[in-house]
Amino acid sequence: MSGIRWVLHVDLDQFIAAVEVLRRPELAGKPIIVGGRGDPTERAVVSTASYEARAFGVGSGMPLRIAARKVPDAVILPVDQEAYLAASETVMATLRAQPGATVQVLGWDEAFIGTETENPEAYARQVQAAVLEQTRLHCSVGIGDTLVRAKVATGFGKPAGVFRLTAGNWLDVMGSRPTKDLWGVGTKVSGRLAKLGINTVAELAASDPQVLVPEFGPRMGPWYAELGRGDGTSVVDDTPWVARGHSRETTFQRDLTEPAQVDDAVRELTARVLEDVAAEGRPVIGLTLKVRYAPFLTTTHARKIPETFDRNEILARALDLAAGIEAGRPIRLLGLRAEMAMPDDARKGHTPTRGGW
Repeated sequence: MSGIRWVLHVDLDQFIAAVEVLRRPELAGKPIIVGGRGDPTERAVVSTASYEARAFGVGSGMPLRIAARKVPDAVILPVDQEAYLAASETVMATLRAQPGATVQVLGWDEAFIGTETENPEAYARQVQAAVLEQTRLHCSVGIGDTLVRAKVATGFGKPAGVFRLTAGNWLDVMGSRPTKDLWGVGTKVSGRLAKLGINTVAELAASDPQVLVPEFGPRMGPWYAELGRGDGTSVVDDTPWVARGHSRETTFQRDLTEPAQVDDAVRELTARVLEDVAAEGRPVIGLTLKVRYAPFLTTTHARKIPETFDRNEILARALDLAAGIEAGRPIRLLGLRAEMAMPDDARKGHTPTRGGW
């Protein structure tokens, strides 16, 4: 391959729902909601929804019972992680097999491809055809001259399309849009930007990075200004991604109200997290306990700890965090995350929300 160096962002269309349709073709065209154990009477959230269900306002993270009310005739299915992982692995293997491709995996259903080509649209169509042939799944492809522009471009290509965003048309396409439309800027950050008089992507792109420092800090302030311009690295890094931590959480069908119940739940969560950590072979250096009180107030308790492999020590630290839970207040969810020491050769800056790109 020869030509200009391009970044392509490949995003599987309604990935989880699409995998379910492959297993049950009769579901094609129907509103599908995937979440929990597939029972809307239980406490669970939506993992994904088909485009047909999204048209009714159903989205990821929505309580399953509310989603069921929005779409009474929806097909509600349980989460099957093994099936989604198997499909994802086939997709990523297909991407790596493309001519001249350097592949950086972002998750189950998306990845960057770095390649040199004179015709990136033709290359993107080639990628789409290969994925469809190997998996029967459709994907959208964003083309860019940076990772940020490629990622944002994909949204304009959905579903099953191709779109190009470069320095040349970035402001024409994105300039008048609200800052929350940027990758890495959510509702909260856009609200903080609005307090500074920055409401659109063009205004963020034209902002003085130093003006953002008091609000966002010396690293993230300049990075948000860079994000407004769509700038950043154009290097696709295929260094294998290494998890910084592992987490587990449980939504209880009945609120926990007794200290003994909380103690048992924390012990069980710790055991499950430590199973994941043990497979990594790296010491734990921090713990975060997530607590969601009824009806829906979420708090976290975090603490750095000395590097340790000692399961009993980690459990003791987790129980220490649990001591900070408000006594007598009903609890609907508990989660525990263990942060691990990172290897020296781990990829740096692999998330957009930390200014790594």
